[in-house]
Amino acid sequence: MESDGIESVTSLDLMDEDEIHGRPHHFVSVPKPHNNSINIPGTTSVHELLECPVCTNSMYPPIHQCHNGHTLCSTCKTRVHNRCPTCRQELGDIRCLALEKVAESLELPCKYCSLGCPEIFPYYSKLKHEAVCNFRPYNCPYAGSDCSAVGDIPFLVTHLRDDHKVDMHSGCTFNHRYVKSNPREVENATWMLTVFHCFGQYFCLHFEAFQLGMGPVYMAFLRFMGDETEARNYTYSLEVGGNGRKLIWEGNPRSIRDSHKKVRDSHDGLIIQRNMALFFSGGDRKELKLRVTGRIWKEQQNPEGGAKVCEVPRIICGLN
Repeated sequence: MESDGIESVTSLDLMDEDEIHGRPHHFVSVPKPHNNSINIPGTTSVHELLECPVCTNSMYPPIHQCHNGHTLCSTCKTRVHNRCPTCRQELGDIRCLALEKVAESLELPCKYCSLGCPEIFPYYSKLKHEAVCNFRPYNCPYAGSDCSAVGDIPFLVTHLRDDHKVDMHSGCTFNHRYVKSNPREVENATWMLTVFHCFGQYFCLHFEAFQLGMGPVYMAFLRFMGDETEARNYTYSLEVGGNGRKLIWEGNPRSIRDSHKKVRDSHDGLIIQRNMALFFSGGDRKELKLRVTGRIWKEQQNPEGGAKVCEVPRIICGLN
């Protein structure tokens, strides 16, 4: 991956030493449950019956069984080539209706209860909730590799800083300059420039070049390290220009629940076509020189009139 040509220099108040090195925060990794089984007084044995012997996940209809009464989930039935993993007899198409009825009577806590979710659901509603639970771990938002790290926001912040060597800055404004000597030979590449800390939240600023059609385009966008409902409380703007012209983008940051690829492929950000980028660069159009500036702000309800007011933090940070 090409990394030369990116200049990122902080010009104003950065995080203090303690905050940069994470000492005020207690970063902890999120425990990964080995399966969906949860110890609940009075229902443990029943829940064990609903645990698939192959994948150890909870079984949902259709629950299959062999002629000897051994059960397994429908997903694993195809994996074992229609042979019972316990007695090796042919499975056939026998449903364990009794166990399915038992499952209907159960109420279980969300599997993310150890992360703070207080909800309890009927057995068959549990999976649907867990797919959208606000307490479920986040995937690593780093775009430059297929990182498998998951965790809460404090864990991911220190993971980005220590493992991916991402720059951390405090403030709500940025001023980034991107320089490339040969803009006509751009390979697919991704750069995650920095993580910003403001309003007590963390934001990931992405700037990248990638091939779109016959030529490269340049894109900048912001992602919020939190859920989508919280992301809507913030707005950001990006601006790029030169030679008396400018492009401005404004919108809400996307949550890191949405993958980097999903945001990029939806073109939800500031996009600069190559010809326009070269025009902004000036000169003989053989060298790309882009300056992208932006800011983040928070909109809140005015307690007197109900209208939205803009809140801007006092700490300012820039990238020159």
